[in-house]
Amino acid sequence: MELLEQSPFDLAKERRIVIIADWLPPDFGAVGQYMQMRAETLAEQGHEVTLVGLAAGAGSKVHRTSGKGTLTEIRLSARPVPRGSLLGRMLWTIATNLRLILAAFGPLRAADGILFTGSPPFLIHLLVPLRLLWRGRLIYRITDFHPECLIAARDRPSLALGLLLGLTNFWRRRVDGFEVLGEDQRRRLSATGIPAGRIELVRDGSPVTFAPDGPLEPLPDDLAGKCVLLYSGNYGIAHEVETVVRGYELHHREGSGRVRLWLSATGSGADEIAGRFVAAGLPFHRSAPVALEKLASLLRAPSAHLVTLRDSFVGYVMPSKIYACLESQKPVLFVGSADSDIDLLARSAPPGYWRVSCGDFRGFAAALEAMADR
Repeated sequence: MELLEQSPFDLAKERRIVIIADWLPPDFGAVGQYMQMRAETLAEQGHEVTLVGLAAGAGSKVHRTSGKGTLTEIRLSARPVPRGSLLGRMLWTIATNLRLILAAFGPLRAADGILFTGSPPFLIHLLVPLRLLWRGRLIYRITDFHPECLIAARDRPSLALGLLLGLTNFWRRRVDGFEVLGEDQRRRLSATGIPAGRIELVRDGSPVTFAPDGPLEPLPDDLAGKCVLLYSGNYGIAHEVETVVRGYELHHREGSGRVRLWLSATGSGADEIAGRFVAAGLPFHRSAPVALEKLASLLRAPSAHLVTLRDSFVGYVMPSKIYACLESQKPVLFVGSADSDIDLLARSAPPGYWRVSCGDFRGFAAALEAMADR
């Protein structure tokens, strides 16, 4: 996996590393999954790694030897993000970031290198202003752009978010180095004034491997014998909904209706799609996201995978699910822009690929027909 093969830290000079993320496995969260994998790899290489993150259950601190180095995992018990209120989310973020910094304070002071991510957002507003306290080199793995994602989700400009963006860019120019997930993110970051020499492309890769004789998740009874399109993982504010809903309805009202959507998903987008499908009487199946150890068998089960991204989020969000979807050797249907790295990755990957622009619901219906024919 490309992510695990690359390190921003020199073992000879930067032995002690601190990584700060959000929800750590077994709790659901792609960033936490990848950061735990990064922490384990750095430890195996000989680093002394401290990983600090969140847990839905009880907090804990575990120290163990890993390969040539050591790994200390600090988990802080946290309540779920209050997604129904912007003010509630901001207060949760501020409180959570303060708790993470306080929990990691000792290791941060001693660290030779510090790696933090875009989840939870706005950690940069604590880590950079306090950098006189840290001697370690500061690396920002910019998984999602904030506050750009909040701005992209709004229908009209916000003076407060505009001021926050200006302050965020001020702190970004004082970070030692960046890891981006795609060329689209590199373009966005360069546009804020970050020198090219501070930006490195480090793609996520698939968090799971697919053995040829690996287990296959059985299809739910109501999907048996159907052409199944699977959406797995988080379906949130950054993901396109309208094109999927209207195109799917058109496929079932005026088309052959051979494709069934399987939402193994959580998030506001998944809730909206499910509600609108129920109201319209459209057939589909919904289930909770599976644990990481079952992900490979799930991703091998459907006929194809659905990936979506709203145009306003291109370059600000990179759906990491694309790597496992492609590695599963199943076709991909992408609803989104050709400017996204999703398209860059998927259009050259076997065994099949369809891209539909956001708003082209007839194109989505046509892609479903082509998928069923295949």
